[in-house]
Amino acid sequence: MKQSTFAALVLMLAAAVGALTAAWLYVRRREKELDEYEQLLFSEDLDEDEAPAGDAAAPAAGPDAE
Repeated sequence: MKQSTFAALVLMLAAAVGALTAAWLYVRRREKELDEYEQLLFSEDLDEDEAPAGDAAAPAAGPDAE
């Protein structure tokens, strides 16, 4: 086998391993973000009495604020 063919095969193998590693790291990071989001979404820490800041300002303005 020629030396240039061997070098091309090694570079192709290295590129494939690099692409698989990048994909694995991306999926792992994305799963971690989704787990954090799911934990925030379904957490029991938020009281039902608390309203977001945007909703709390609307009733305080009253009907004359138009």
